Amino acid sequence: MKMYVGITDSSWFNHLASIKADEVNFWQPGGKQVFRAIDTNELFLFKLHSPFNFIVGGGFFVRHSFLPVSLAWEAFGNKNGTVDYLSFKNFIYKYRKINHKTEPDPTIGCIILSSPFFFEKSDWITIPEDWKSSIVQGKSYDSATSSGKVLYEQVQERLNQFSVRQAEMINEESPSNRYGAGQIILPRIGQGTFKVLVTEAYHRRCAISGEKTLPVLEAAHIKPYSQNGPHSTSNGLLLRKDLYTLFDIGYITIGEDLHIEVSKRIKEDYGNGKEYYAFQGKKLAEIPDNIQEKPSLQYLRWHNENVYLA
Repeated sequence: MKMYVGITDSSWFNHLASIKADEVNFWQPGGKQVFRAIDTNELFLFKLHSPFNFIVGGGFFVRHSFLPVSLAWEAFGNKNGTVDYLSFKNFIYKYRKINHKTEPDPTIGCIILSSPFFFEKSDWITIPEDWKSSIVQGKSYDSATSSGKVLYEQVQERLNQFSVRQAEMINEESPSNRYGAGQIILPRIGQGTFKVLVTEAYHRRCAISGEKTLPVLEAAHIKPYSQNGPHSTSNGLLLRKDLYTLFDIGYITIGEDLHIEVSKRIKEDYGNGKEYYAFQGKKLAEIPDNIQEKPSLQYLRWHNENVYLA
């Protein structure tokens, strides 16, 4: 397994550890360099700035994306590592040496991590012997190498200990399956990650209207999470916010042939809806390129049968 050790500051780490975040945005103030060091579901580890030369936690890499600060905050909130939006923006302005007048909504690099873990200080791992003080951003390791193997085993050991402690706290007979016993298993994505994945899958365009103004777009679950709908791209649609509302309460749905259906109840209930009836029978304006990310027929069928006001 490949791993990446990224350098961060203690305030970011301490904040996320204190709120027990279930996903995090390891953001980079620059918005140009693509992160390609590891693949999806591989380990991304946190090292504090010197003089704290320790690996203190990590998470599982989901994807890298360039996002405006406003969308990064909308998706992850304080899981960006700050208490509020103003603090988040001020960090960006400080690192970029800009202000809100020159760049009101700057684009930043976002390394999105799922199932993060935060070690107790007694479990911090001393950096590998081949780590150089000149490293500014981070360094890749591979468990097939000697130093990478040692690091991987140290991380695995601590995660297994964490699982056992969690099991004891909730009085279970077997360890938690969050990380597994003796191995690291694949994590689940959270709400913020879902939003980013859906936004990118639909090329930042509304699936129904084709609208490209990012602040008015919303990632919708086809089958709501509250009804056991998963945070998966195949259960998502990127919709303009008014269309999201109508979809959510059943005045619009998507057929299994990916054509739009608009309920006649809009006119009956509100005496209007001309703008929305213009979408009736049309094919979606935008769909994902990847077949695995396209709307699932199973979830579309559920929405038609359980939500849509025919």
